[in-house]
Parts: sequence; C-alpha cells; structure tokens
Amino acid sequence: MFWLAVGGCVIAAVATIYTIIAWVAVRSLRRAPPVTLSSLPAVTVLKPLCGAEYELYEALRSFCEQRYARFQIVFGVRDAQDPAVAVVHRLQREYPGLDLQLAIDPTQRGSSRKVSNLMNMMPLARHDFLVIADSDVRVAPDYLSRVVAPLQDPGVGIVTCAYRGRPRPGLWSLLGSIFVNEWFMPSAHVAALFGSRSFAFGATIALRREVLAGIGGFAAIANQLADDYRLGELTRRKGLKTVLSEVVVETGIDERSFADLVRHELRWLRTIRTVQPAGYAFSFISFGVPTAALGCLLADGADATLAMLGVTAAARLMLHFAVCKTRLPPWRIGAVVLNDALGFALWCWGFTTRSVQWRQVRYQVARDGSAHPVP
Repeated sequence: MFWLAVGGCVIAAVATIYTIIAWVAVRSLRRAPPVTLSSLPAVTVLKPLCGAEYELYEALRSFCEQRYARFQIVFGVRDAQDPAVAVVHRLQREYPGLDLQLAIDPTQRGSSRKVSNLMNMMPLARHDFLVIADSDVRVAPDYLSRVVAPLQDPGVGIVTCAYRGRPRPGLWSLLGSIFVNEWFMPSAHVAALFGSRSFAFGATIALRREVLAGIGGFAAIANQLADDYRLGELTRRKGLKTVLSEVVVETGIDERSFADLVRHELRWLRTIRTVQPAGYAFSFISFGVPTAALGCLLADGADATLAMLGVTAAARLMLHFAVCKTRLPPWRIGAVVLNDALGFALWCWGFTTRSVQWRQVRYQVARDGSAHPVP
C-alpha cells in the first residue's frame, strides 16, 4: 500500500506540473512580425477535396483573398460528381483574375486517398514553392506571406502551422473542438516549448519542390496514415529544419454524432500511437484532471494528492480561458470536464487495436505507420 500511495502522489504531481506547463505554453504564444511582400516567391497552394464539408466555400474563399503577389491554387477531387466541384466552379467565376485549377482524377496511388489526390494534382502545379492545406482550413489574408517567408532559408525543410478548431453548432462538435484546442494543440505547444520539432500538421505544410523531390515526392508517403508527420520526418532526415509558424489557422469541426466524435478522436490518438509509441504511452499525464484524480484514488485520498488535484483543476480552468479568451456560459465548463474524461477513456482504448476509420474507409495500421484498407 505504501508504494501504491507513492505512485499515486507521483502521478498526481506530474499531472499538475504538466497542466501548469501547458497553460504557460499557450500563454507564451506570439504573433509573427510583418513580412515584406515584394521579396516573396510565387506559390502553388494544393487543396485536396472530398465532399461538401462544413463551411467549405468560406474556407476555400479565404485562400482566394490572400494579399500575395503571385499565387496559384490547385484543387483536387477523385470524382467529377463530388459536391466540392460546384464550390470550386463558383470560386472560379467569382475570382476570374486568379489562377484556380481543378484536377479530377480517380487514380489511386497507394492506400492514402489524400496523398493520391495530391499526386494527381501535381502536374498542374506551376510554382516551386508549395503550400499544402486541408480542405476545411480557414486563413487570414496574410497567411501565405507568413508561412512562405521561412522557406527562403535553404536550411528549412518544411513550415507547419498550429490550428484551432471551429465547431459547428452542437455538443459533439463542441467536444471535438475542445479536444483539438485544449488537449492536442497545447500538447504540441508544450513539445515546442522544450525545443521539439517532431511534428507536422495537415492544416498547413509549406515546402520547396526540390525538398519534396529529394525525399522521393508524395510517393514516399502514399501508404502512410500520418502522411503529414512522415513528410516532416523525411525532411528532417535530410538535415533540414521544421519551422512551427506563429500563424494559427482555423479548421472546421463537424461531428454529427457521438459515434463520429469517438471515431475521429480514436483516429487521432492511434495515429499518435503509431508515430510516437513511447510518447503516446506517457501522454496520460496530459489529461490533467482525470490523471490527478486517479493519483488521488491510488493514494487513498491523501491530503497531498487532494491538494494537487485542486491545483490541477485550477490550472486546467486557466488553460481553458487562455485558449478561449472570452467569457463563456457556465455549462461550457461541464463540456470541458466531459471532454477530459472522454479523452482519457479513449486514450486507454487506443491501446487495444490498430484499426482506424477515415471517412468511409476502415484501415489496419501496421507498425511502420502504413495503413491498409480493411475489406
């Protein structure tokens, strides 16, 4: 019982310390300095699309509103009947002066449909500086200038961006946004605070064409579940740096049901487990309040653990308000508690299988990160 109590105290302590550090990491975020537009190169933005996602028009339109001298946007779909095609045609009519291209190609190159889409789009890419952004990402007018600027350093491999979930109305989407904004991204900011750059986010990856060719092109990640992470990893193996931009973009969160929410969060968690197994095993400390409560339980409610649980809960609220920056209704705190408990439960479940669902396809993930469709 003594060692169980000691273990409980240690667990509660690390949960408390982590939650405080996460709050500090989020509070310390800074905005990038202004960029001189005249010195920046021409850019091709690659936007793989699939379906009529939540606020798709608004997200894609934000890329057309960039204050940037020369840029091209290449959209890509697998099927000419995809509802996203109508959105692209609408933008082409509204912005006749922009170079907006659409690739329609069902060719499957590897198990990742997203990467296959990117490979099919590349023949239309005119420029040597590339920006890849998920379809549901919404950006500010100075986005391109800020993410492209670091690429002028030949020692930089990729530039990536943190992102913030923007939920559609409804509890499940709200919980999904809390998972992104108050667990996943703070975890990345904590890693960055301690000097790690072992990440890349599909919300934005900017790189030079020569760097992409040097790692074998998109074909090198055509079978990977975590294609964005692997892209960053391959460039770092070449001795190139990963830059975490100070730009934060928005991504749409559209969870229609509890089952959708669970499937999505399990995919995220099992993806992390695939690419960083040791990090995933210890990431339980990032679920601060549930972990501190577990430590309190193991220590049989010792005064020290009860105090640490209180401090952890206070730090968690501070993190919540640091992320939200606005006054919220009291019921929102209940959603935070529910999200943390659900996240901890799904983290445990993440150890049980390597199966994930991405859109309408279920995959079995091998230890090397490759994803194989399950019939």
